[in-house]
Parts: sequence; structure tokens; C-alpha cells
Amino acid sequence: MEMLLVGAGVIGLLFGILALGSWVFAGLVIVAMLSLWGFGDFDPSRIGLILSKILFRAANSWELSAIPLFILMGELIFRSDISERLFRGLTPLTRYLPGGILHTNVLGCTLFAAVSGSSAATTATIGKITTRELAERRYDRSLSIGSLAGAGSLGLLIPPSIVMIVYGVQAEVSISQLFMAGVLPGLLIAALYIGYVAVRSLIDPDLAPRAEDAGQGAWRALQDLAPVLGLIVIVIGAIYSGIATPSEAAAVGCAATLGLLLWERQLTLGLFLEALRGALVSAVMVCSLLVAAALLSTAMGYLHLPSELAGWIAEQAFSPLALLLALALFYVLLGLFLDGISITVMSLPITLPIIIQAGYDPLWFGVFLVIMVELGQITPPVGFNLFVLQGLTGESIGRVALAAAPFFMLMCIAALIISLWPMIVLWLPAVLSG
Repeated sequence: MEMLLVGAGVIGLLFGILALGSWVFAGLVIVAMLSLWGFGDFDPSRIGLILSKILFRAANSWELSAIPLFILMGELIFRSDISERLFRGLTPLTRYLPGGILHTNVLGCTLFAAVSGSSAATTATIGKITTRELAERRYDRSLSIGSLAGAGSLGLLIPPSIVMIVYGVQAEVSISQLFMAGVLPGLLIAALYIGYVAVRSLIDPDLAPRAEDAGQGAWRALQDLAPVLGLIVIVIGAIYSGIATPSEAAAVGCAATLGLLLWERQLTLGLFLEALRGALVSAVMVCSLLVAAALLSTAMGYLHLPSELAGWIAEQAFSPLALLLALALFYVLLGLFLDGISITVMSLPITLPIIIQAGYDPLWFGVFLVIMVELGQITPPVGFNLFVLQGLTGESIGRVALAAAPFFMLMCIAALIISLWPMIVLWLPAVLSG
């Protein structure tokens, strides 16, 4: 019971500091220090020594180098015409499906996610093209916005994923294995979205008017898709051929993107500096959170809080599915107020030992956690994909959230499916590592 009170005190302290408007990374550091001092009776001078060593060790993690590089890769693509060509390439492939070119939202986000790693970047890049084109063709506004909100979140699940790198570093799970574990669940969610759009369009054909044939053939479409497909093959191929680690593959992907833009004469000093500036801001934010989370995680370890909580959970004899449902509700609630990376780094020191105690594979839990984080991307009031779409469409946040609601439910169904059949997550990593 004492440990439960300590845990409640730590969580209450964290949310209290965040409620005061503190930066998340600063709140994590403050909570780590106050927890050691208040709950662990550590001498203040010793706390400073402990935290300085952790800070140095966490900041020198080689795996962190992949984060700014993948972000830079996405920023370069965002500022080029590759996203426009992606839409043009997908249009003739989707034109005659039920739902027509509404499917470019889902397929475009699925492909772009494989070279971005960021949900917001995926939503913004694909959305800046498709929202305008679909509006001009009189496609249903709500279905257009909702499918983009849901599919944009795939940037967190389909490799390379920034959140997966964060989870892998914290949980000490192979990032390469995590990347492969996210492939089939990502495709499952994309298939659910495509099926939903197709069924809605069959029920009400006015939602997706039949588009006129633009005359672009399959060969031209393939040429437009070639840059994105090529970058996907280079990055993923470098990792799973054994040529490069995920961090090295990020560098390879950046070099390939720069080479592609140089070859097509799109690379200018202004474009490169803008991409560098955008990547710097995002990377500093993510890496600061990770380092601060390492401090909190170590503080929790000194207090024996994770192991004590895991033991208490084991004593309660919760069924694995009941525990998973409780954690799912916990993460959805966190998603109402925090971004995905903050959720991951704040919660993992406590939830991971509990999950391992319950017998779940940490590799599987990484994918489950990412899906929970994706749900937070499309739930108000702090759903970042909703804010991106509000800016792109000019609609109210309430209407955007309402449009995204069916896709929120579809993602919940996907989480249930992988919970009942975990091999959907674990099969591909097992095959590739075997």
C-alpha cells in the first residue's frame, strides 16, 4: 500500500507540474529530483551527482542519432514536389475503386509514413495536396477529413517511426525488430480504412463522385511513385539486408533524399536551410524528452516503484486482457492531453515492468503502445493531427474530431485484433530474424 501511495504521489506531482504550464521535459526532471528527495530521502548533493551521470549516459545513446536524420528526411520531402507526384501517381490506381481518389488519403499516408516517421509530417504533407484536390472534385468533406486524420497517424506505426525509436531506446528492444513488427499492423489499419471508405461510398455514391479520366496511364503513375518507392526500398532495404543499422539507414535515407533532390534540380540553399531548421526544432524536442525520461525512469528504479507496482498487479490476479484494457483506457486518457512522445517517455518506466510481469512480449507491447499513441493523435483537445487538419481545412476542431471519430473506432478494432492474435505483430520479426 505504501508503494501505491508513492506511485500516486509521483503521478499527481507530475500532472500538477504540467498543469502549471511547465515544459514536459522540465516537468520530468523536476519530478525525478523531487521524488528522490521527498520519497527516497536522498541527500540533495547526491541527487545532483546521480542525475548528471544519467544525463550524460542518456544523451550519448547512439540510437538517438536516427531521430534527427529521419526528421530531416521528412522535412526535405515535405518541401519538395515529391508529395504532389505521390498524389498524381496514386490517382489512376484508385480512380475506379468504390470511393475513388478518397483512397489517395490512405495510400498516400501509408507510403509517405514509410519515409517520414512523423504523424504530423505525414498528415501535413499529404493533406496539403489531397484536401484541395478532393474539395475541387466535390468529394464528401467529412469523409475526406476523417480518412486523412486517421491515415496520417500511420506515420507513427509504419517504419521508420520516431515513436518506435523512442520506445526501443527506453525499453531496450531492438529497433530493427520494432520496425518490422509495425508493418503488418500498419497495413491492417490501412486496409480497415480502405474498406470503410469503400463501404460508405457503395452505400451512398454521392460521397465520392465518379472522377473523369485524366488519361494518365499506369507507366506514368509508376514514374510519379518512383521517388517515394525508391526511398522506401533504400531505407528499409539497408536495415534488413544487414548493410546498416537503423541509425546508419537514417543517414543513408537523408543522403538518398538529398541526391534525389539534387538530381531533379530542386535542392536549393533556402530549401535545405528551412528543412534543417524544422528538423532541428523537432529533434531537440524529442531528444530532450528522451533524456528527461531517462532521469525519471532511473529515479523510479531507485524508489523500486516499477517492481513494487508490478508485484502488486501480479498479486491482484488480473487477467492479461483485463490488464490490457485498463492500460488502453489509461493511454487514451493521456492522449487527451499529451503528445505521443511525452506519453511514451512518461509512462513506460511504470507500465513496461507491469506488462512484462503479466507475460506480454515487450516487442508486441511496443506496437500496441504506438497504436494507443495514434489514438491520441485524433482525439481532442490535444490531438496534433486534428490541429494540422484544422489549419489545412479551416474547419473547427470539433468538426474535424467528429469526422475522425469512425477512424478512431477502426483503430480500436485493430488494437483488439492484435490483442487476440498477437502473431500479427510478432510473425514478421520472427521470420526475418530466424
